[in-house]
Amino acid sequence: MTEALATKSKPRQARKGAAGRLFVLELSGDRIHSMSPDGSDRKTIVTNCHLPDGIVVDAEAGHIYWTNMGIPDRDDGSIERADLDGGNRRTIVPLGVTHSPKQIHLDKENGKLYWCDREGMRVMRANLDGLQIETLVEAGRGDADRRDQTRWCVGITIDPERQQIYWTQKGPDNGNEGRIFHAGLEIPSGELAANRSDIEVFFDHLPEPIDLELDLKNRMLYWTDRGDPPRGNTVNRASIDAKPRAPEIVLTHLMEGIGIALDVPGDQMFVTDFAGSVYSAKLDGSGERNFLFALGNLTGIAYAEL
Repeated sequence: MTEALATKSKPRQARKGAAGRLFVLELSGDRIHSMSPDGSDRKTIVTNCHLPDGIVVDAEAGHIYWTNMGIPDRDDGSIERADLDGGNRRTIVPLGVTHSPKQIHLDKENGKLYWCDREGMRVMRANLDGLQIETLVEAGRGDADRRDQTRWCVGITIDPERQQIYWTQKGPDNGNEGRIFHAGLEIPSGELAANRSDIEVFFDHLPEPIDLELDLKNRMLYWTDRGDPPRGNTVNRASIDAKPRAPEIVLTHLMEGIGIALDVPGDQMFVTDFAGSVYSAKLDGSGERNFLFALGNLTGIAYAEL
């Protein structure tokens, strides 16, 4: 995921002298890597995570935030924060508060972190210090609902202009029951997370949508899909203001695509897959390059200019 302030709001010339940096989560090794956008200068900056899945960078504050899924059948997920070099590590959302947190999104302007809780079947948010935790969407409750993967919330981003949350509910593996939803950032007055009336389906019958990213300049939503080809193992995009009948597929032949980060001013996207590859391409998918491979099972990715 891309930190909004660093990559979406500042004009290119305001970032003169800044250098791009990728932060990549290795689920199988419980590690976080930092590297240049071409894969060079790779360093392991954090070890001993607990199945890390989502990551975001607050370049201004010099922090990374990431989610630890924990053991999927246990309620032991957490969210941690560290400096950009991995130092000063601390847990901001402790075990037992969120079941299995997945993608995470930073709303720097309002001091909020948003994330999806897969087996918890929730969309949640908190302040940057982990306090004031809220559940914004509750897609299910209890063990019976938890076995229904159509209720599993995974990828997330927000549209600050229209005050909307977008999130994925992936459905069964390769099941073509995946959906992307959107709703207001705030629960309508008098309603609850479990019954709010403003939730709308953006796309349904998708193979298995995972992580989301929003290009605010061009008002375009991007997502990875780890389902079967031809529509799965892809990166897709669609306008959020003029929704097409079907999304545009811009990258194919991923090996279970998971993480995505955008550098909109630089016309670049970065994508990870579960086979351990990191890809770069232009936002239209041209110029695809697989510059790292066999790094283990990779999940979240973030891009920031530092």
